[in-house]
Amino acid sequence: MLSLSRRSKSVREPRAAKVPEAIALFWVIKIVTTFMGEATSDFLLKGVNMAVGAVVEVLLFVIALWLQFRTRHYVAAAYWFLAMAIAIFGTGIADALHVLVGIPYAGTAALWAGVLALIFWRWHHTEGTLSIHSITTRRREKYYWATVFATFAFGTALGDLTGSALHWGFLTSGIIFTGIILIPAVARSRFHLNPIVAFWSAYVVTRPLGASFADYFKGISSAATTFISAAVLVVLVAFVARTRKDIQQPPPARGHRQAPEPDSNLLV
Repeated sequence: MLSLSRRSKSVREPRAAKVPEAIALFWVIKIVTTFMGEATSDFLLKGVNMAVGAVVEVLLFVIALWLQFRTRHYVAAAYWFLAMAIAIFGTGIADALHVLVGIPYAGTAALWAGVLALIFWRWHHTEGTLSIHSITTRRREKYYWATVFATFAFGTALGDLTGSALHWGFLTSGIIFTGIILIPAVARSRFHLNPIVAFWSAYVVTRPLGASFADYFKGISSAATTFISAAVLVVLVAFVARTRKDIQQPPPARGHRQAPEPDSNLLV
């Protein structure tokens, strides 16, 4: 009985890292998902119907989560579908805390920052690392996606805080966050910032960056912003799925030294 239980567990465990390599295209696709998530959530909840939109967001999230956890290695379509679903659902959750519950943007930003810090602490305390190259077990994958969800919700609140509550405007906020996201890249290349710190610092900022620009452009047309960003996302994901440029390479065999990463590979 014990052997069957172990065998069943081994079948469910990933065969390889289930997160893409953080090449330049990874960051482009990530920002597109944040852009699309903000636009799509507002389109569903405000442009269509709040109740219907909420149901659609939950269903997308559940289906995407099921698909991603059925895979045993990184599959571009499943991975980015879940990232997109979290972008949409996370936006809806963050907005609901402000609109329905009445928590100000500063409060929701602080709340999700605390949730994110707690997940990071628990993940590191349990696994001893926050590296994306270590996502080779189901438990680490769960920590990873919990972190991703918290970053989306936190970023949504932060973007709304700067764009609306602080009256910076969404275009100005987007430009500011564009500058901020370059800081960990420069710190990594010039000052040898820890790659894990650099990665997650940049990752968190992608959300308010993409969301700020989405809020700015959806003033023209929320529906158009949603469908155009969705089309761009499909093309980019299809490209990486076809070329397989973003698949993490397996660690070198024992006795073989791994070549050092080139300086141009930032935030990996």
